[in-house]
Amino acid sequence: MKKERTRNEEVKDEATIAPDAAESAANTHPDDNMADGAAEATDTMAADGAAAPADAAQQAAEWKDKYLRLQAEFDNYRKRTLREKMELVETGGRDVLLAMLPVRDDVERAVAAMEKSDDVEALRSGVRLIAQKFTEALRQRGVIEIEVRDREFDAEVAEAVARFAAGGERKGKVIDVVQTGYKLGERVLRFAKVVVGE
Repeated sequence: MKKERTRNEEVKDEATIAPDAAESAANTHPDDNMADGAAEATDTMAADGAAAPADAAQQAAEWKDKYLRLQAEFDNYRKRTLREKMELVETGGRDVLLAMLPVRDDVERAVAAMEKSDDVEALRSGVRLIAQKFTEALRQRGVIEIEVRDREFDAEVAEAVARFAAGGERKGKVIDVVQTGYKLGERVLRFAKVVVGE
């Protein structure tokens, strides 16, 4: 029984203490401090509140305008580059074709001369001149012949179409050129077709 009394007394003591603690806690409650801070913030926002949405709306309008302008500029750029590409594809070979037309004229004159003349030597020299003119026109456009004869076979610039027994000295070298190869600058335009010695 003593234990119960002791417990009751302890409980009474806690009950007596509890109202005092509750009263002091109510006086220094953290929520009160937060409520005061929130009230001050609300007052400050109310004062600035009218200006803030107007500024935000103005900034949003400026960003929207910038976005629309940037999108229009990009769309114009895309259309312009596409148009330039199409023009380049259509007229890309124009310079080369213009350079070939005089050679074509010379070939027509040579054919006409062959029909009228029996002088074979004059015809040969005329055809040589046409070939030189044609080679020079290609060279001016950056097209050069790939030199492979009597050199080591290089698969980067030549294609072996046949092998021929040529002895130990010419083994692995190009013996004959079946079709001449050409480069445009550093890029292979057409691979040379060659016969390689074994």
